[in-house]
Amino acid sequence: MPQLAGGGYTAQVSPRGAALRTLRHGGRDLITSWPADGPVPYFAGTILAPWPNRVGGARYAFGGESHELPVTEPERGHALHGLVADVDWQVVELLSVEDEHAFVRLAHTITPTPGYPFTLRLQVVHRLDSHGLTTTVTARNAGERPAPYGCGPHPWLVGGDELHLPASKVLLTGPALLPESLADVAATPYDFREARPLDGTVLDHAFTGLSAGEARVGGVRVTWDPAVLPWVQVCTGRQLDYEGVAVEPMTCPPDAFNSGTDLVVLKPGDEHEASWTISAV
Repeated sequence: MPQLAGGGYTAQVSPRGAALRTLRHGGRDLITSWPADGPVPYFAGTILAPWPNRVGGARYAFGGESHELPVTEPERGHALHGLVADVDWQVVELLSVEDEHAFVRLAHTITPTPGYPFTLRLQVVHRLDSHGLTTTVTARNAGERPAPYGCGPHPWLVGGDELHLPASKVLLTGPALLPESLADVAATPYDFREARPLDGTVLDHAFTGLSAGEARVGGVRVTWDPAVLPWVQVCTGRQLDYEGVAVEPMTCPPDAFNSGTDLVVLKPGDEHEASWTISAV
């Protein structure tokens, strides 16, 4: 399991789901971890692709065809968090410059599978330096037909109970956690444009209308380009009896395979790249 160190940070990356298993700064944990031999709880640290969040009913239409995915969230009947969070990626490159920076490159190819008859070559680079841990996901359509695509990460931050999220819109959901309406955060309990304690607030919501691509949970910050990742899912662990707050920058909202909202369509040969950074405050 690759170990990274540099800029005052240390990290460990697992081939399972290309996951960030540990991240520490000055001996302080910034994310939740899990045993080296698994299991991985609540997708902690994994890469979500070729869709983040849910495909409602595990069904969608694309290119004039109907597709049915395996149901991976049986309690709600959805397909959850893509196809690569629980597979072993190949470590193809590892470089470490002592006390300065380090990176690891992993690769995985999605081949045509029930519900997703497309071929994508994925690459993930985790780079550690004085700015924190930056992850870059690149997807290339290696097939002969356009493919729907989305991505994001699933880190659980453990910096504290205060949340700052400069988002003006929140996606409200129904009991099945599928989108119902987009609301101004000012009209909801979910306005964190000014940092404030969560104070028992339960979140499992997607936000957009970002004035900046950043979120802070106590002493941990995630930053990203909101032009590439215009959505972010925030999930509190308290309703799951789990530590931390998940902050998941996303290219698209939940159920984008059905709504088409901000869905990336990769034509044959097209590439898409997205990055985010986790750092100590």
